[in-house]
Amino acid sequence: MRSLGLDVGDVRIGVALSDPDGILASAFSVVERKDDSLAIKAIVDIIDQKEVGRIIVGLPRSLDGGLGWQVTKVKEFVRRLSRYTKVPLDYRDERLTTVMARRLKRLSGGKKRREKGGDAAAIILQSYLDESQQPELS
Repeated sequence: MRSLGLDVGDVRIGVALSDPDGILASAFSVVERKDDSLAIKAIVDIIDQKEVGRIIVGLPRSLDGGLGWQVTKVKEFVRRLSRYTKVPLDYRDERLTTVMARRLKRLSGGKKRREKGGDAAAIILQSYLDESQQPELS
Protein backbone atom coordinates (compact mmCIF):
# COMPACT_ATOMS: atom_id res chain seq x y z
CA MET A 1 0.00 0.00 0.00
CA ARG A 2 1.33 3.44 -0.94
CA SER A 3 1.71 5.97 1.89
CA LEU A 4 1.91 9.76 1.79
CA GLY A 5 4.07 11.81 4.15
CA LEU A 6 3.33 15.44 4.97
CA ASP A 7 5.58 18.05 6.58
CA VAL A 8 3.09 20.84 7.26
CA GLY A 9 4.57 24.30 7.57
CA ASP A 10 3.07 27.76 7.65
CA VAL A 11 4.17 28.61 4.08
CA ARG A 12 4.78 25.22 2.41
CA ILE A 13 3.83 21.58 2.86
CA GLY A 14 6.46 19.01 1.97
CA VAL A 15 5.03 15.90 0.37
CA ALA A 16 6.63 12.46 0.14
CA LEU A 17 5.34 9.18 -1.29
CA SER A 18 6.25 5.60 -0.67
CA ASP A 19 6.62 3.00 -3.37
CA PRO A 20 3.49 0.83 -3.90
CA ASP A 21 4.87 -1.83 -1.52
CA GLY A 22 5.27 0.70 1.29
CA ILE A 23 9.02 0.10 1.73
CA LEU A 24 10.83 3.19 0.46
CA ALA A 25 9.85 6.86 0.86
CA SER A 26 10.89 9.53 -1.63
CA ALA A 27 10.44 13.28 -1.73
CA PHE A 28 7.61 14.08 -4.12
CA SER A 29 6.77 17.79 -4.12
CA VAL A 30 6.03 20.93 -2.17
CA VAL A 31 2.52 22.37 -1.94
CA GLU A 32 2.37 26.11 -1.41
CA ARG A 33 0.14 27.08 1.49
CA LYS A 34 -1.06 30.53 0.42
CA ASP A 35 -4.66 29.30 0.63
CA ASP A 36 -5.45 26.24 2.75
CA SER A 37 -8.39 25.24 0.54
CA LEU A 38 -6.13 25.09 -2.52
CA ALA A 39 -3.43 23.25 -0.56
CA ILE A 40 -5.96 20.67 0.65
CA LYS A 41 -7.27 20.21 -2.89
CA ALA A 42 -3.72 19.66 -4.19
CA ILE A 43 -3.05 17.06 -1.49
CA VAL A 44 -6.36 15.26 -2.09
CA ASP A 45 -5.57 15.18 -5.82
CA ILE A 46 -2.22 13.49 -5.04
CA ILE A 47 -3.98 11.02 -2.73
CA ASP A 48 -6.46 10.10 -5.47
CA GLN A 49 -3.97 10.01 -8.37
CA LYS A 50 -1.37 7.95 -6.50
CA GLU A 51 -3.92 5.67 -4.79
CA VAL A 52 -2.65 6.46 -1.30
CA GLY A 53 -3.84 4.17 1.49
CA ARG A 54 -2.27 5.91 4.49
CA ILE A 55 -1.19 9.46 5.41
CA ILE A 56 1.61 10.16 7.88
CA VAL A 57 1.86 13.73 9.15
CA GLY A 58 4.88 15.12 10.95
CA LEU A 59 4.02 16.48 14.38
CA PRO A 60 6.38 19.32 15.35
CA ARG A 61 7.05 18.60 19.01
CA SER A 62 9.48 20.80 20.87
CA LEU A 63 12.95 19.43 21.61
CA ASP A 64 11.86 18.42 25.13
CA GLY A 65 8.99 16.39 23.62
CA GLY A 66 6.26 18.85 24.59
CA LEU A 67 3.44 20.01 22.39
CA GLY A 68 3.89 23.61 21.32
CA TRP A 69 1.72 26.10 19.46
CA GLN A 70 2.81 24.76 16.05
CA VAL A 71 1.28 21.36 16.90
CA THR A 72 -2.12 23.03 17.26
CA LYS A 73 -1.75 24.63 13.82
CA VAL A 74 -0.75 21.32 12.18
CA LYS A 75 -3.61 19.43 13.82
CA GLU A 76 -6.10 22.07 12.66
CA PHE A 77 -4.86 21.74 9.08
CA VAL A 78 -5.07 17.94 9.29
CA ARG A 79 -8.58 18.16 10.75
CA ARG A 80 -9.62 20.21 7.70
CA LEU A 81 -7.85 17.80 5.33
CA SER A 82 -9.60 14.81 6.93
CA ARG A 83 -12.97 16.23 5.86
CA TYR A 84 -11.99 15.61 2.23
CA THR A 85 -10.51 12.13 2.42
CA LYS A 86 -11.33 8.84 4.10
CA VAL A 87 -7.68 7.74 4.02
CA PRO A 88 -6.46 7.01 7.57
CA LEU A 89 -4.17 9.65 9.06
CA ASP A 90 -1.47 9.15 11.65
CA TYR A 91 1.10 11.43 13.26
CA ARG A 92 4.84 10.96 13.57
CA ASP A 93 7.32 12.92 15.67
CA GLU A 94 9.23 15.18 13.30
CA ARG A 95 11.82 16.72 15.63
CA LEU A 96 14.97 17.65 13.71
CA THR A 97 13.80 16.19 10.38
CA THR A 98 14.35 19.50 8.58
CA VAL A 99 17.90 19.67 9.96
CA MET A 100 18.51 16.06 8.89
CA ALA A 101 17.13 16.73 5.40
CA ARG A 102 19.44 19.74 4.94
CA ARG A 103 22.47 17.78 6.12
CA LEU A 104 21.70 14.81 3.87
CA LYS A 105 21.25 17.10 0.88
CA ARG A 106 24.54 18.87 1.61
CA LEU A 107 26.42 15.58 2.13
CA SER A 108 25.05 14.18 -1.13
CA GLY A 109 26.17 17.25 -3.06
CA GLY A 110 22.66 18.63 -3.50
CA LYS A 111 22.02 22.30 -4.02
CA LYS A 112 20.80 24.49 -1.19
CA ARG A 113 17.60 25.25 -3.08
CA ARG A 114 14.99 22.56 -3.17
CA GLU A 115 14.69 21.01 -6.60
CA LYS A 116 11.75 18.77 -5.86
CA GLY A 117 11.09 19.40 -2.17
CA GLY A 118 9.58 17.16 0.43
CA ASP A 119 12.91 15.95 1.87
CA ALA A 120 11.82 16.31 5.51
CA ALA A 121 8.48 14.66 4.64
CA ALA A 122 10.43 11.73 3.16
CA ILE A 123 12.41 11.34 6.40
CA ILE A 124 9.19 11.42 8.44
CA LEU A 125 7.54 8.85 6.18
CA GLN A 126 10.61 6.60 5.97
CA SER A 127 10.89 6.42 9.76
CA TYR A 128 7.24 5.34 9.91
CA LEU A 129 7.74 2.74 7.16
CA ASP A 130 10.88 1.36 8.83
CA GLU A 131 9.13 1.00 12.16
CA SER A 132 6.08 -0.67 10.65
CA GLN A 133 8.28 -3.19 8.76
CA GLN A 134 10.08 -4.43 11.87
CA PRO A 135 9.11 -7.97 12.86
CA GLU A 136 7.32 -8.48 16.15
CA LEU A 137 9.58 -9.80 18.93
CA SER A 138 8.14 -12.53 21.12
